[in-house]
Amino acid sequence: MSPLSAARAALRVYAVGAALVVAQLLRRCVRGFVEPVFSPQPERVAIVTGGTDGIGYSTAKQLAKLGMHVIIAGNNDSKAQDVVRRIKEDTLNDQVEFLYCDLASMKSIREFVQSFKMKKLPLHVLVNNAGVMMVPQRTTDDGFEEHFGVNYLGHFLLTNLLLDTLQESGAPGRSARVVTVSSATHYVGELNLDDLQSSTSYSAHAAYAQSKLALVLFTYHLQALLSARGVPVTASVADPGVVDTDLYRHVFWGTRLVKKLLGWWVFKTPDEGAWTSVYAAVTPALEGLGGRYLYNERETRSLEATYDPELQRQLWARSCQLTGVTDVTRETFGE
Repeated sequence: MSPLSAARAALRVYAVGAALVVAQLLRRCVRGFVEPVFSPQPERVAIVTGGTDGIGYSTAKQLAKLGMHVIIAGNNDSKAQDVVRRIKEDTLNDQVEFLYCDLASMKSIREFVQSFKMKKLPLHVLVNNAGVMMVPQRTTDDGFEEHFGVNYLGHFLLTNLLLDTLQESGAPGRSARVVTVSSATHYVGELNLDDLQSSTSYSAHAAYAQSKLALVLFTYHLQALLSARGVPVTASVADPGVVDTDLYRHVFWGTRLVKKLLGWWVFKTPDEGAWTSVYAAVTPALEGLGGRYLYNERETRSLEATYDPELQRQLWARSCQLTGVTDVTRETFGE
């Protein structure tokens, strides 16, 4: 990618972030962020990826507070037991546990799914939350560009491997749910089907935005497949907004300075950022309804290109090839 194109990608990402920060500041000054109230969720099981830190931690804690059995999927072994202990203490819920899962490794993802299935538990909620942001150019264990591999392909594979359990666990009037965390940067993302790995040119900003765009396209096609097959599982996207987490270590120094000085005021807290994911996971208002893009606990429009079924299918087919997942699109739609 030329320096001009890379600069353009960075400016577009930061412009989206700045617009969101202003909107969040106005809301905080006018009416604030009011914590939604959710009904208890006993005897429900949830998996949350990236649940040891940031939004993922807050999501896991809030689901545990509702009485769910929460499995945290993550690669931070050293932090895991302390996180589990704290959530148990804060929520008075002993059904919180950690299972190792490195989304940068398809082998690790398959081992995680095998370990989970050996527990013989149902699965009612899968929150695809983990991710990396603006990292230098590097690859996963399987040779994928890290944003695309961790943020998108890892969750694509994980979801597909858990779909059978989700389908068995859902029921009419009480669907299982897949909640995938994207971000507003998808609005400026561009999907390069000829170079999904950014191998010919690299911009951390463009790669990050592309991964978030891919997650939205994936969710909409997944919902189309689920609806066509008539299974009690739904899939939606949660946009947390601009949240004060540790993901900003690789961003522009000016953004880091703003976060350090004003983050407490203009950024959402991790708890506030998690509310939309929790809403998507448990609200009765979304029972049986999927294919939604949710921001501030409300449905909104995603980028117009994400509604293109042909683009969704092309990305899905390429993702199946890369991960070894069987593409059931033709079989499902009878084409």
